[in-house]
Amino acid sequence: MKHKSDLKATLQRIDGRPYPAYKDIRGQYDYEFFTLSIDKVQGDPFASPSRFSVTLPHVESELPHQLFSNTSRRTGTENFLALSFAKACNQASSRSGSGKSGLIAIDTPGQEMLQRTCLEIGPDATIARFSVGLPANGRRIRGLSAIELLIDQLPEIVEDALCYDQIDKDAIRSFADTAEDAATLRATLSENKLIGFVADGSILPRASGIDERPMREAVPFRSPPSLRKTFELPHAGKVSGMAIPEGVTLIVGGGYHGKSTLLSALERGVYNHRPQDGRELVVTRSDATKVRAEDGRSVAKVDLTPFIGQLPGGKDSSSFSTENASGSSSQAAAIIEALETGAKALLIDEDISATNLLIRDSRMQQLIAKDKEPITPFVQRVRSLHRDCGVSTVIVLGGSGDYFEPADHVIALDNYLPQDLTKEAKALCSEAFQQEALVPSLVATNPSQSKRFADPVSITPYISSRGRPGRNRVKTRDGRALTFGEDEIDLSLIPQIVDSSQARAIGAALLYAAENRLFAELSLPAALEQVLAFADKGRLSTIGKGDLAEIRLQELAAALNRLRSLEIL
Repeated sequence: MKHKSDLKATLQRIDGRPYPAYKDIRGQYDYEFFTLSIDKVQGDPFASPSRFSVTLPHVESELPHQLFSNTSRRTGTENFLALSFAKACNQASSRSGSGKSGLIAIDTPGQEMLQRTCLEIGPDATIARFSVGLPANGRRIRGLSAIELLIDQLPEIVEDALCYDQIDKDAIRSFADTAEDAATLRATLSENKLIGFVADGSILPRASGIDERPMREAVPFRSPPSLRKTFELPHAGKVSGMAIPEGVTLIVGGGYHGKSTLLSALERGVYNHRPQDGRELVVTRSDATKVRAEDGRSVAKVDLTPFIGQLPGGKDSSSFSTENASGSSSQAAAIIEALETGAKALLIDEDISATNLLIRDSRMQQLIAKDKEPITPFVQRVRSLHRDCGVSTVIVLGGSGDYFEPADHVIALDNYLPQDLTKEAKALCSEAFQQEALVPSLVATNPSQSKRFADPVSITPYISSRGRPGRNRVKTRDGRALTFGEDEIDLSLIPQIVDSSQARAIGAALLYAAENRLFAELSLPAALEQVLAFADKGRLSTIGKGDLAEIRLQELAAALNRLRSLEIL
């Protein structure tokens, strides 16, 4: 291994030379209290920044073991250190020169505390992976500026951001404690037959539609007494809040009173949140999946018969495929696909759902004969989904009372405060409850009951070159779209992808599965489960390079199901 003095000498030697000479600095360097690895050097000042990593032994950082003694605490601590590193980088970056000159940046966590490749705490050391825009004038190397950045400023960044004696000890402990409390609370949900919990005092509204920070002066959450439950947590102590039982739960109320805000909090409750977010103790079972209508998406041989029967023209719905799904067929497919991954809780908002899949009132049933309507509305399946398949539903409704009959609980929002109106809603129910709601569902609920196998050739990350498979092409655009080989997967309407690094992780996971021929032997869910098991065992950095963040099976499967080239055998 070279010494940092060798890096300084190289930068002095190549000063003023054409930019590609920067490739001479690749390698590892001893900085005495940490190791710098220059992993990838950009070929042009306008290209993607160079990739660097720092390995800092715990004996040097003096990071206490208690901050990473289990998975949740480790992830909380990693998120704090990544934020600390990002802050130090912002203070050090000097964007002068051409292209990305002087940039130094790390993948910065948002409000959710996700496992990330940008910062990993191992048994013996902390690894920080970050980007550097190597300085240039035009396309000439600014070696002296690079020396200032890499020899003078980088050690200060590492010391200020990662060494325990330099950081806010109360703050880093708060991240670890908050993550552990949330993980502990989530782990208790199943044993208490709950699908979610919202702590009293939580702040659910966000600053804006593009700002996930808590809204200032928002109304703190307060549980209705009938649904209040208290848990003992390792650090927060006794915490009370609204417990959402398994079964069918309606969220009702007037417009702009917080129905969708509550559902959004539950939707993101599958992840832990950083301190001061307001949703630190809003948790949902880890497999809860939000499903919505998505006009125009592709569907590949999904059994829609629980919701859609014989289609006009004799088209079979038991193996339904289309390149341009309607609202109802796309949402029905999303439900079946979620259940295929083993999801036991569905989250639905009427505002982004297909109305004809959710309800069909009595007058419409009288007007349109049953044999002329292939759709069985969700209201007639939601009860049996829970009773026969163990799948719970939380649904936001503001315009129909048809769900009062099958509902177990009805929660009304009034100025963001919940009330339990289950008794009042049940008093309005008619005695002639639709008998279709009592018919057992035939929905497959886990991969062992639904084994779709793909043609491996249809899941290819490679682009053609003169008629032959060429290099793989997997890249993301703003976390909203994923280019996979010749296809582009629209991720923008997969609700629980909350970070652009998750989109990159999905690309890396699909690439890993394709290159290791997992789809040749395993069903779709089983192949994806194997990728995630491998990643969980060896951290995300084992399945791909770049900035990645943890993903769930539900989002990974949702992305694959939207691959237009996907062919099911």
